[in-house]
Amino acid sequence: MHVAYRVSCVEMTKIKICGITNLEDALASVFAGCDSLGFMFYRKSPRFILPQKAKNIIKIIPKDIIKMGVFVDANKKNIKQIAKLCKLDILQFHGQESPEFCRRFKGYKVIKVFRVKDKIDLEQIKKYKVFAYLFDTFVDSKLGGTGKKFNWRLIKHLQGIKQPIFLSGGLNCRNVKKAIRYLHPDWVDVCSSVELLPGKKNHKKIRDFVRAVKGKV
Repeated sequence: MHVAYRVSCVEMTKIKICGITNLEDALASVFAGCDSLGFMFYRKSPRFILPQKAKNIIKIIPKDIIKMGVFVDANKKNIKQIAKLCKLDILQFHGQESPEFCRRFKGYKVIKVFRVKDKIDLEQIKKYKVFAYLFDTFVDSKLGGTGKKFNWRLIKHLQGIKQPIFLSGGLNCRNVKKAIRYLHPDWVDVCSSVELLPGKKNHKKIRDFVRAVKGKV
């Protein structure tokens, strides 16, 4: 599946706004300058969105915005049905999905999420032959949207990884520039720090975050 990335004269860290649940927040994120929107198809999440509602939003947003679907230990058939319905560009797996499972989605780019606690198992990570890796903060009670950052030093010197790196976990307009300078991630992924409450975005915080990533503040 072809994914249209925005082309810039300056290669910059790309921005994903995750946990989109309504059109107003989607358009605010697009107008602020994000590169991708993330839709949560995990029913236990406070940011869960029905596939049909996500489809209706995706029909309206610009085609060059990359649409990512977030899944947690879902079955293959359900994932493919939602991906087809919503015309998703990328599938993000946030649970205990195996390397074998991640290889079952021909025609889609797959991101595997690794929740970082106090160490990194590089050999385990490299077993996943996926499009990209996303590193998020490990919190027992939450699978994402924690608002907490992990120790960035743990992924500072990842050796032998050629896949794009997504950085998530506790990023906000105050620390994202530091994160980019320190880690040089391909993408930054933000959710809870740009919210009024789970599932409802603060549009000013979205604008401030995007401006910080793009070095405009």
